Formats: sequence, structure tokens, C-alpha cells
Amino acid sequence: MNRTTFYANYIDIYDLADAVQKRLEEDILQLYGFNGQHNFTADNFLKLFYHIKENQLFYKTYFKLGVDGKFRLTEYDVAAATEYYRDENIEYHVEFFRNGLNAVIKKWLANDCREAPESIRAVISSEYTVTKNQ
Repeated sequence: MNRTTFYANYIDIYDLADAVQKRLEEDILQLYGFNGQHNFTADNFLKLFYHIKENQLFYKTYFKLGVDGKFRLTEYDVAAATEYYRDENIEYHVEFFRNGLNAVIKKWLANDCREAPESIRAVISSEYTVTKNQ
């Protein structure tokens, strides 16, 4: 895209970043048919990983623009996690999960999504399988 085309469509790079963020939000909401529910299961992650594999350039741009701090690819179910972990440090579990998931996705994109989405789901599942606190 040349400079004239860019500025005909966007004010600046931040306007482009906002447009990318908005498109991702819309795609994710449509992908899962969200209606206020944000409970992700292993099957939901598999859908997400297929979407990422099929739209690698888009997701690489998303992460390169740094908008991943504004919008999370997944919404963490804090209520379910609080019940599961039963501790006062739930905010740390949430942050660890979000950042870990983003790091795995970024690494997978850097490797051009060579592994199957099922393999990435298995990585996430194995890393976040914990014994429930009593």
C-alpha cells in the first residue's frame, strides 16, 4: 500500500491499530457467537487456533501493532477461576493465563503456524492443567 492510499483510509498508524483492534473484536465475537458469555472450553480454543492459522497475516499485524494489550483474545472467566482456585490471588492466575496464551500464540505465529491447531490446544491444555486447590 502506498502512502496516499494509507492516508486516504487512515489518519495515522494509531487509527490503523484501532481499526485492526475493532476488526479482531468483531471477528472473535462472530466466531463464537458471543452474547455476553465468555466461557472458553478446549473446543473454543481450537476454533480460535484455526482462525489464527487461517488469518496469520492479520494476527501478526495485530500483535506487531501492540493492540493486544487493549483487547484480549479471550476473556477469562474470573468467577469460574475463583471457584476453581479459591484464593485471594486470582488476579495473578488471570494475568498469568492471559500472558501465557498470548506468548504461545505469538511464538506459533513466528513459526508460521507450522504445528496443527490441535497441537497448540494440547500445549495450552497441558500448561494450564492444575490440581484443584482444596
